[in-house]
Amino acid sequence: MLTHPIEPIYNKNSKILILGSFPSVKSREEGFFYGHPQNRFWKVLSEIFGNHLSNEKIKLSTIEEKKQFLLENNIAVWDVIKSCDIEGSSDSSIKNVVPNDLSIILEVANIEKIIVNGKKAEQLYKKYIYPQINIEAICLPSTSPANAAWNFNRLLDTWRNELEK
Repeated sequence: MLTHPIEPIYNKNSKILILGSFPSVKSREEGFFYGHPQNRFWKVLSEIFGNHLSNEKIKLSTIEEKKQFLLENNIAVWDVIKSCDIEGSSDSSIKNVVPNDLSIILEVANIEKIIVNGKKAEQLYKKYIYPQINIEAICLPSTSPANAAWNFNRLLDTWRNELEK
């Protein structure tokens, strides 16, 4: 049984909560969300929320830069699962789920929208979280490199359409 090693990122100004399923091996090693270099999460968010007034790309290299970026853009990030059995990073192997208690975020932040990153996060959310908080989540295609069916531009357009509403 593995326990989620990363604290949620949020503050009272967070309006969008993005939930994954459970951190990958790389994320657990790095100690932060979406740590695999091929995961497109940070690239997608920096394209959507980056400085549109300049041609400079936002570089999100360190954990501190990523935390600051999320909070400046009123985004909270966590995962559905608190602990589970999992083989490597394989979402399909997840068993014996204990869900996270989202009330610690929902009692502090004024969350207007919950996004789940991928189908497995959606499935787990509907099973474990929704019955307790009764807030619908919007499922967006996974930013994982395993989701090869979605190229970067298609992924970016879909995420942008939802996050800029």
